[in-house]
Amino acid sequence: MRVLPKDLLPQDSSAISSSIDRRQFLATSGGLLAAAVPGNSLTAGATEPRTASAPGPRPAGNQRKIPIGVFDPVYEHLALDAMLDKVTALGLEAMEIGTGGYPNNIHCPLDDLIADRSKAKAWMKKFEDRGIRVATLSCHGNPIHPDASIAKKDIDTFRKTVLLAEMLDVRVIVGFSGCPGGTPQDTQPNWITYRWPPEYARMQDWQWKEKVVPYWKEAAKYAREHGVRRLALEMHPNFVVYNPRTLVKLREAVGEEIGANNDLSHLFWQGCDPVEVIRFLGKQGAIYHAHMKDTVFFPENLNQYGVLNFAFTTSDLDSASETFRAVGYGHSASLWKSIIKAYMEVGYEGILSIENEDPILSGEVGVERAAYVLKNVRSEILGA
Repeated sequence: MRVLPKDLLPQDSSAISSSIDRRQFLATSGGLLAAAVPGNSLTAGATEPRTASAPGPRPAGNQRKIPIGVFDPVYEHLALDAMLDKVTALGLEAMEIGTGGYPNNIHCPLDDLIADRSKAKAWMKKFEDRGIRVATLSCHGNPIHPDASIAKKDIDTFRKTVLLAEMLDVRVIVGFSGCPGGTPQDTQPNWITYRWPPEYARMQDWQWKEKVVPYWKEAAKYAREHGVRRLALEMHPNFVVYNPRTLVKLREAVGEEIGANNDLSHLFWQGCDPVEVIRFLGKQGAIYHAHMKDTVFFPENLNQYGVLNFAFTTSDLDSASETFRAVGYGHSASLWKSIIKAYMEVGYEGILSIENEDPILSGEVGVERAAYVLKNVRSEILGA
């Protein structure tokens, strides 16, 4: 891994002058930027993470070594065996595997596996032979989409994923809560976050009463009947569960099968304190999965345009307020150390699943960089 010159590693976002062309800086530094969580005192230094020269005292015995893994869509260009070789070479310990929906099922022929138990066991053995745990199956979709054909496809994928999880003894299924229309006549989803003017409050109440809660009660019952009791919903914009409050609202309405896929990248830009989110949900035993993905803020645009101004490609960066980054390229290694420590302290039992959607450090490069950060901060916490 290339070590960046120290003079290109600012300690905070104020070190990046607005007079410097962002594209030039990103090209020179590999895109390693500092950022501060808006409305938060946590400042993100952007030094290249490194192991401390001398390990600190060993932690209390309840600080479990949380496995580090990766979400497989980033390797969509590779066949299963080639992907597993890559993951093994990185020293990763677990995987999150897409079974359909938005992640697709490039490495998991879902219909074939649930139709033939021997094929499913042979598929699983490929992971086990390399010491890699299949920790979760993921079928992110919109099962309450107002277009019945779309909803049916995602419901079917969810149910098949439950059957495969039962067959392989996988305890966690990851997905989205979905989003319905705002009225029975709508043909497209309607994401409502603000309950005024009054018609929006009426539509939101209708969504939860008629679509959201009934569907997830039935889905949780189906999962429970097949031995799956952890449905990890990613708190994501454009879906009804998008922050800790809406996650808890659904959990209280449906039951403890509902928990969080705690992807902090979506919560950083909403102004959440990541450690406080982990403590809040962790105290309730409501964190079932954790995506490892960072977010960087561009203060000059953030100050002018606010947070609802996201970049998904490098061509959008000049005018963006924020974008996704690999772990450690939006917030400091010290903050990520606090995050991992918080997961340990609340007794989190899942994995740290790298999801790379970094438009600058794309694909496998972003996974490698994130793994480097996570392995180092975990080692520091454990005194290894």
